[in-house]
Amino acid sequence: MTGLSYRQLFRVPEFTPLFLSSAAHTAAQTVGGLALATLVYRATGSPLLSAVSMFGPSLAQVLGATVLLSGADRLPPRPALTGLSLAFAGAAALMALPGLPTWGVFAVVLVQGLVASLGGGVRWGLLNEILGGAEGGYLPGRSLFNMMSGLMQITGYAAGGALVTALSPRPVLLLAALLYAASALVARLGLTSRAPRASGRLSAAATRRANAALWSSRPRRLTYLGLWLPNGLVVGCEALFVPYDPGAAGTLFACAALGMLAGDVLVGRLLPPGPRSRLATPLLLLLAAPYTLFALHPAVPLAAACAALASVGFGASLVQQERLMSLTPPELSGHALGLHSAGMLTLQGVSAALAGGIAQLTSPAAAMSVMAGLSIAVTAALAFAGRAAPRTDDAPVPAGSPS
Repeated sequence: MTGLSYRQLFRVPEFTPLFLSSAAHTAAQTVGGLALATLVYRATGSPLLSAVSMFGPSLAQVLGATVLLSGADRLPPRPALTGLSLAFAGAAALMALPGLPTWGVFAVVLVQGLVASLGGGVRWGLLNEILGGAEGGYLPGRSLFNMMSGLMQITGYAAGGALVTALSPRPVLLLAALLYAASALVARLGLTSRAPRASGRLSAAATRRANAALWSSRPRRLTYLGLWLPNGLVVGCEALFVPYDPGAAGTLFACAALGMLAGDVLVGRLLPPGPRSRLATPLLLLLAAPYTLFALHPAVPLAAACAALASVGFGASLVQQERLMSLTPPELSGHALGLHSAGMLTLQGVSAALAGGIAQLTSPAAAMSVMAGLSIAVTAALAFAGRAAPRTDDAPVPAGSPS
């Protein structure tokens, strides 16, 4: 399947229903996250609580990654994805209840994060299986999924912002619940019944063994850190869009999603493999640099342009994921991608909380520039460590490693 075009991907069995189910799930997360952040900000006036409410599910990913992640390769994909979307639908509907206190909202957010810790591993492991692994169509497939995510975010943030302004956050949360339910329905009816990729039961011990095996290689460790840290710190900047300018938050999120879409097209389809493999560090630097300008508190048009330009740098994750898959055996692909997803979302949640805390003490604009500076420093440190990494540790986990 090497070199599949985007059109050819839709001819691969099961790709289309997985794509459509993921699109509905992403749209639900987008409109629901914006509505929830606005609801909490209106109730509390706190940038910290607003940021954590939107990205809080990510904070629980670290617990799920240490307890539940072995299920990414041990659960049948179709019922797993169906159940995950239904759980999110129930959570969104619960958070829309008028009498739910703020502490209750955060309790639901915590449960959402635990459930979501399985989602990335199951979804991306299935995509890798459908498209033939690292030597098949995974990179163009993941690129197309990222483009879809960007389009859903552009549409979702624009529509969600308009609906929150015209109505209120709670009806928008109910819309998110319906979108999650649609995602579950498409997964249940469109995907075929597949056996798990690995044998054994979901357990915390199996999760820890596989995590240790994946973490045992220095090249994989550096790849994971590159996927998690610079990205997460910049998402901390995005987590402050609502307190930076509540009326323009939807516009800022939509422009950031547009930039991400452009980066995915550039990396996934336009660049040949040679130049693409050398662009991870430059793209990560681009991801953070425009946010340093927020120290000047730019007006909305310039702020939106900065957000769009910065998000082109998210294309670095495609290069890094391709490397990760080249270092990982097929029976651990779901777990490896799930660990990437859980770690990335955890760092995003931690960064959102850190950014919110800095904003409480200073201002949202100052906090965004601080987070951008941290991301640049981390990217430079990882680039230096990568050049110093020994080549002898570049082998993938042996097929017989405990999982």
